[in-house]
Amino acid sequence: MFSPYYYYVIAHRLYKHNIPFLPKIITLLIRLIFACYLPYKAKIEGKLTLGYGGMGIVIHDNAIIGTNCHFDQGVTIGGTSKKIDVPIIGDNVYLGAGAKVIGPIKIGNDVVIGANAVVISDLPDNCVAVGIPARIIKYGIKKSDYV
Repeated sequence: MFSPYYYYVIAHRLYKHNIPFLPKIITLLIRLIFACYLPYKAKIEGKLTLGYGGMGIVIHDNAIIGTNCHFDQGVTIGGTSKKIDVPIIGDNVYLGAGAKVIGPIKIGNDVVIGANAVVISDLPDNCVAVGIPARIIKYGIKKSDYV
């Protein structure tokens, strides 16, 4: 119960019911208590697991995240200063510690992104991506084999 995602769900529901001030307060508390920026405006479709209590995770306000994703500490999901769109993350995605997903890109379902990878282009379903910039090293994987 004591996780940033739990409080995000409360803030997001309040936001959906047009309650203006409380979601902002809850997001600020998440930031102060967990050292994590998990904004109430982000669209998280289902369960999200945040490694190490979400420490250092930053998610853009307009990001879209699928179900059953797992983000380790230090993950950044955001846009760029010159483009309006932000990443769309599919279902069952694992982002390793320190991974960055930047710009208007789409990450497929059942994708594993390695630690400290910087993803700046689209990734298809069922693949492993590592490096700076991230490149696909394996296709047709099962996420359960890696995580």
